[in-house]
Amino acid sequence: MNEKVLLIADSITVGELADVLNLPVTTLIGELFKNGIASTLNQRIDFDTATLIVEELGLEVELQKKEAAATERRAHELTDKAVARPPIVAVMGHVDHGKTSLLDYIRRAKVAAGEAGGITQHIGAYHVETERGMVTFLDTPGHAAFTAMRARGAKSTDLAILVVAADDGVMPQTIEALNHAQAADVPIVVAVNKIDKESADPVRVRGQLSEFGLVPEEYGGDTQFVDVSAITGAGLDELLASIVLTADAALDLRANPDMPAQGVAIEAHLDKGRGPVTTVLVHRGTLRIGDSIVAGSAHGRVRALINEQGENVTE
Repeated sequence: MNEKVLLIADSITVGELADVLNLPVTTLIGELFKNGIASTLNQRIDFDTATLIVEELGLEVELQKKEAAATERRAHELTDKAVARPPIVAVMGHVDHGKTSLLDYIRRAKVAAGEAGGITQHIGAYHVETERGMVTFLDTPGHAAFTAMRARGAKSTDLAILVVAADDGVMPQTIEALNHAQAADVPIVVAVNKIDKESADPVRVRGQLSEFGLVPEEYGGDTQFVDVSAITGAGLDELLASIVLTADAALDLRANPDMPAQGVAIEAHLDKGRGPVTTVLVHRGTLRIGDSIVAGSAHGRVRALINEQGENVTE
């Protein structure tokens, strides 16, 4: 029996998989439901789930991951035209442990003003100019309802900052965030926040995280822990230094700006005045007004570009 071989990415929407397999999308949704997965047309499923469903449907199709494309793209990046690019850093951790406050202090600007309950409900990407060069921060939601968004945030980044409050210690969402960062296979720097509080116990945080495989350098491990305060600003210079050092040591961050833009759509919403608005993070190449853009099954043309400061830009 000769199987047809199809290449797909690490994840794929239900609708895209149905198209690839030439199946009615209702058939695929029904099969997923039998396996305890309630899905919609645009819901993404991982490669292993897609493979399982294909096997259970008895299709003469073998799914393989698209790996060659990524290798070719990397080779294309590392030409003479490739230049150094800033590290993309996800700020992750338990709700109320000070992720956004920490980023606020670094940026010297409020990003969560007016949001209900102080919970970040949208993912924001921000360029921050430091004494050690440019860093791109990705502020991910801290509430449990946004688990999937946080996972996507980690997979879009080069490095993760795990923020843990020195007075609270490791909490359920701390472990959840850590799992996402480890699954994305990115280096992790731990920011032990709120050291200005009387009840702060940064040593306890180090002991707790050691049990989850994050062993501090001072204990003979390879994870950098930095004690910080988003209120006083203590330790933030050291944190930025740790980010740059970790990125330089573990990653070769170069990209070719002279190619069509490639990156990730962090999130999207429909604005009554402007139409579809998407937050995008460009990993390589240059995005310009008028460019065509494709994200999953969605496509369109760039009508306007607005940076994180709300300013209109042309590229």
